[in-house]
Amino acid sequence: MTEATKARTRLVLVTPAVEDAVAFAPLLEAACRAGDVAAVVLNLATEDEVMALSAIRIVSTHLQSSKAALLLADMPALVEPAGADGAHFTNLEQMQATRTKLAAGRLSGVAGLPSRHDAMVASESGVDYVMFGEPDANGKRPGFSALIERVSWWAEIFQLPCVAYAASLDEIPRLAEARADFVALGDAIWSAGEKTPEAMAKATKLIGQPELAD
Repeated sequence: MTEATKARTRLVLVTPAVEDAVAFAPLLEAACRAGDVAAVVLNLATEDEVMALSAIRIVSTHLQSSKAALLLADMPALVEPAGADGAHFTNLEQMQATRTKLAAGRLSGVAGLPSRHDAMVASESGVDYVMFGEPDANGKRPGFSALIERVSWWAEIFQLPCVAYAASLDEIPRLAEARADFVALGDAIWSAGEKTPEAMAKATKLIGQPELAD
């Protein structure tokens, strides 16, 4: 997720809190094969380090063919031992408190930025991207018009890539038109269950990329 990717909007997958990596990883792999996925933000249900490392390695193995970057949500200390590509921080405070645990040279990004000031503070910290529009712990998110405004403002002024979270596939074209560098998808994809690959293919089409062959 670098400046080189700014020529076109790509997709980011945000996983639910994964409890069974063995069961989930094949579905994730199928989703990545079906769409243009630049990165996967992995959320884990466990806080046990040994169990987390095992789950991350299982997921990583299934992502190898897709070449999508693997970003660990709020687990910077596990990035290097797990061989992941970086860390995703769910809020600015978490990033400021724990980013020092992230190995040098790894990717990092931050969400949970309710104000323009917070977004600018995050950009000055040296992260590789900022995320706007994701749901909070209660499932609430900014209004869509406010999200479009935030993305457009950011794209007009800043070089740092921004990730815009789409609550549904219908939001993808507008976010791409607003010049989001990446569009993140969570429940909009996973709610499709066994039809997740078909949903990813549709998302790729909506973002303006050709559907990928199996």
